[in-house]
Amino acid sequence: MSVAEAEAPTAQTRASGSSFYAAMRILPRAQRDGMFEIYSFCRLVDDIADDGGPQAPRLAQLEQWRQDVTALCAGKLPGPQFAGLSTAIKTFNLQKQDFFAVIDGMEMDVREDIQAPDWQKLDLYCDRVASAVGRLSVRVFGVPEAEGAPLAHHLGRALQLTNILRDLDEDAAINRLYLPREALVAAGIASINPKDVVASPNLAAACAPVIARAKEHFAAAAAIMKRCPRARVKSPRLMYEAYQIILATLLARGFAPPREKIKLPKHQLLLALVRYGLF
Repeated sequence: MSVAEAEAPTAQTRASGSSFYAAMRILPRAQRDGMFEIYSFCRLVDDIADDGGPQAPRLAQLEQWRQDVTALCAGKLPGPQFAGLSTAIKTFNLQKQDFFAVIDGMEMDVREDIQAPDWQKLDLYCDRVASAVGRLSVRVFGVPEAEGAPLAHHLGRALQLTNILRDLDEDAAINRLYLPREALVAAGIASINPKDVVASPNLAAACAPVIARAKEHFAAAAAIMKRCPRARVKSPRLMYEAYQIILATLLARGFAPPREKIKLPKHQLLLALVRYGLF
């Protein structure tokens, strides 16, 4: 059964498992529903990339998504399951090229098990799987046009680099490694085999430049949000705050084995929610 034909949980149900769910829930109804639809789209195409199995059927599923998005952006409804996404596209003027960029990022994972890309390829990957989602999201948030694209650029990359650092072991288990090759070489790690790298005593040194770059993007995103009307950036501020907590917790834990999986402390998220969501 194709993705376009499949009966699936609601967009909100898919979104409920996201680290960003609280940031979506604080939005007004129309914006909230729009974000649920964007997240649902991302979740569905991400599942295609991560589920494994033969390559050809998964590439076909991604191509079907391109056709469905093309139809939706042209004002057509390829099936009743797309009604919510169709509404979001029309309401917030979501752009086809940003949906396509997300699909292209997932295709990178389908076509190969990414292992130690160079910085340029890693940045392209982050743009597609994270900053493109940001470009869709800032339209829903109502971030001023001049600030929306740079905010998506920096915050998307900051969040994705943090995810890469958090998910090193999980990614290695499916034969993927997103740490840049240059960082491995500088840390004295010769192998690009994911399991070898995450077992290396030099792993922390290889992570250091990724941490530094994530912090740079966080700082740039914070400066942009400071210039924006506060009401327009409540949700991205909450995402920023949540991932700052994740990064700080990750750095406090370190990279020496055994590494406990990082989870966002709920009480800290609640404090951030109070700060950015309720007042």
